[in-house]
Formats: sequence, C-alpha cells, structure tokens
Amino acid sequence: MKNSTLIKGTAAIAVGAALLLGGGGTLAAWNAEATAAPGTIVSGDLNVVKTAAGVWKDRAGTTINNIGSYKAVPGDKLTFTQEVDVTLTGDKMAASIVAEGVGASNGFNPASVSVSAPALSVGGVAVTNNLGPNAAVQKVTATITFEFLSTTTGRTDVTKSYDFGNVKFTLQQVVAGQAGLL
Repeated sequence: MKNSTLIKGTAAIAVGAALLLGGGGTLAAWNAEATAAPGTIVSGDLNVVKTAAGVWKDRAGTTINNIGSYKAVPGDKLTFTQEVDVTLTGDKMAASIVAEGVGASNGFNPASVSVSAPALSVGGVAVTNNLGPNAAVQKVTATITFEFLSTTTGRTDVTKSYDFGNVKFTLQQVVAGQAGLL
C-alpha cells in the first residue's frame, strides 16, 4: 500500500508540474489587429544617350571636320561639343556628368596640355554639374576643351598624340540636395 500511495503522490506531483510548466489552464489575452496599405514603391530612371556626332572646333570657332588629320600646335585651343539626352526621374534624383577616358596628358607631356572636365549647358544657358530631376528628357550640351599650351617650348611634344577615341559621357548619381542642382 505504501508503494501505491507513493506512486499516486508522485503522479500527482508530476501532473501538477506539467500543468504549471505547460500552461494546462487557460489565460485570457486580448488581441487586436489593424490592416495597413503602405502602397507600391516605383523606381525612377537615370540615363544618358548621345543624340548626334560630336563636333570639334578651333579657337576661332571653325569646325574641324576630321580631328584625326588636324595637327595641333602650341597655343591651339580645341573644343569638343557633344549633345546628349539626359533622363533623371526620381523625387531626389541628382547626377553629375563626367567624361571618362580623358587622361591628364595621354601622349603629351603633362606640362604641355590642359584638358577640361565637361562644361554643361541646357538651351544655351550654362549650368553647373549636378543636374537635378526633370519631368522631361533634358537636352544637355557637354563641352570638353583641349589646350596645347603656348608655354610649350623647343621641340617638346612634336608628333605626339592625344587619343579621345575612348571618351564616354557618364552620369553618376549623387546625393540629392548638394549644391549646383539644375
């Protein structure tokens, strides 16, 4: 009988512990929910497209039809103008146009030449780099200047070349709110 009482007591303790640990009883808890409709996120656009062949001009504004056959001399200042269509769509979209592939001197002595970063204009009006968002495609003119400095002396840079064959205009997104937005 002692074993029977011991077994019943042990069983009762085990059941009580299981109820305490397992939550055998019910505990009322209130729950509520609300449905939200956050909407859909749509991305903007950033693109640059060359619209026509670029044009080289000399210091006097004369068009150079074949830059490959033009022989530059110290004192020459040549400009390359490229028209591009720029798409910048986004509430906080901003981008800078850079000319990639333009080296500091290429085949020339660095002290003999100066090559500028692109100067930009829209509708004939000069604008600063960074361009801001616009509802329509922006017609942007990018101009690079190559100057064979007149301070070049002796036979420095005779028969040298500067290869603009791999230049490309690139839009690089920048943080909106920076100075210079169009």
